[in-house]
Amino acid sequence: MAGQIEAAPARVLVVDDEPMVREVIARYLQQDGFRVHEAADGADAEDWLAANEADLVVLDLMLPKVDGLTILRHLRNEGDVPVILLTARAEEVDRVLGLELGADDYVVKPFSPRELVARVRTVLRRSGGAARASTGGGAALEFDGLLIDPGSREVHAAGERIDLTPKEFDLLAALAASPRQVFSRRQLLATVWDSAPEYQDTATVTVHVRRLRQKLEPDPDDPRWIITVWGVGYRFEP
Repeated sequence: MAGQIEAAPARVLVVDDEPMVREVIARYLQQDGFRVHEAADGADAEDWLAANEADLVVLDLMLPKVDGLTILRHLRNEGDVPVILLTARAEEVDRVLGLELGADDYVVKPFSPRELVARVRTVLRRSGGAARASTGGGAALEFDGLLIDPGSREVHAAGERIDLTPKEFDLLAALAASPRQVFSRRQLLATVWDSAPEYQDTATVTVHVRRLRQKLEPDPDDPRWIITVWGVGYRFEP
């Protein structure tokens, strides 16, 4: 009987201009079984990503040549590789922008290498769960001028296709599957991200709702579909 083929270790790209930071992160990730490639600046990272595939990117925001937010934009335009941002405490505005651009998580410097490794594993588990869920299909959800198709993972509003990131689609599908039910940010973090406030900021949910409204709603400031229930969370209005 042929033996079972084991999956190759996940490949992580670590992008940081501080050699000591890269060395520590790489060492801890390698000890935990990951394959690691290092990039010292944004241009090096872009060159490597153009020729290779990463399962996850650990990305510093403040980089020479090409900054981290620019790399994140490129990654989101081309696919949905999970990204964990490394930020300084003074970079709160960039951190929020990073979440709006689709970063999966962030770690504030100085940080615990063990915590970073744990976050890498959590994000990879979440992204793997989303990939498995995406193959599950299911009946299309139809509302007044809105079609959400889990099988093709496509959304159409007023006859026009709306381009959503995988997480935006998962969030919309989770809300629309239970119309008028109110979900807290904690519940949505658990359902869509397979996470919890102890590991990921609930602001992630808020940012994704804002992005969904900008793409889906005729008037994002007066939403038709995704309604805020103040002090509680969100509901989908059919």
